Amino acid sequence: MNITKVQDRTDPVTIIKPSKGWSFIDFRELWRYRELIYFLVWRDVKVRYKQTLLGAAWAILKPFLSMVIFTVIFAGLAKLETDGAPPPVFYYAGLLPWVLFQDGVAKAGNSLVSGSNLITKVYFPRIAIPLASVTAGLVDFGLAFLILVGMMFYYGVAPTHAVWALPLFLILALVTSLGVGLWLSALNVAYRDVGYVTPFLLQAWMYASPVVYSTSIIPEGWARVAYGLNPMAGVVQGFRWAILGGQAPPAGLLALSVGVALTFLITGILYFRRTERTFADVV
Repeated sequence: MNITKVQDRTDPVTIIKPSKGWSFIDFRELWRYRELIYFLVWRDVKVRYKQTLLGAAWAILKPFLSMVIFTVIFAGLAKLETDGAPPPVFYYAGLLPWVLFQDGVAKAGNSLVSGSNLITKVYFPRIAIPLASVTAGLVDFGLAFLILVGMMFYYGVAPTHAVWALPLFLILALVTSLGVGLWLSALNVAYRDVGYVTPFLLQAWMYASPVVYSTSIIPEGWARVAYGLNPMAGVVQGFRWAILGGQAPPAGLLALSVGVALTFLITGILYFRRTERTFADVV
């Protein structure tokens, strides 16, 4: 949005006009609304588990119960390799960044439609809504990460020297989640089919990522290159490597994952900004 102030003899008047053409984020404007983003994050955290019997415990139970199922089916029945790590720790370490990404995309994709009352009444940077939805997932991630620390202690798994890289892979997961979430949130305003397609997209994306298997089963060569087009492949493999050690993610795979994640983010921002002028009319 283009905002200009007209000064007269009494009080200043602020005129809000829709931005024209393609534009990027106005970081100064976003910074002015930082308190709104904080309250949107806090609202998402409170609403997520409102009127539930277990409350915030679901932040822990969701990846934990999935880990139990994966351990029984893929490690117990299918006998898939876990790179020498205890299967529960292996699967839980892969689920943490994936659940952060999955929940961020799902919440951000539906954020504009669910926040239609706010969008149609007051002006603020619309990108604040999906941004808050993705950021709110860090609270759940922090709670679930404490369980991982306890599991590592129980199974005698010591942190590796690469644990410093965890924040980097966490940022990469957030960048990917926000980029995809911006695309889906803007598309969902015009085409509500997106809300029905998103769960199937995320389900297929999970099995295309090394959440339930090791990347060692992916053949070398072009198969690895194609696999690197999935940015979550680098995130999940890198997250496990930073915690459990073993073979580090290839530099080429990481570079490709980062490139695709940034492409999602930049194009998502541009498309979001291009279409946000119509949100209040369509939503």
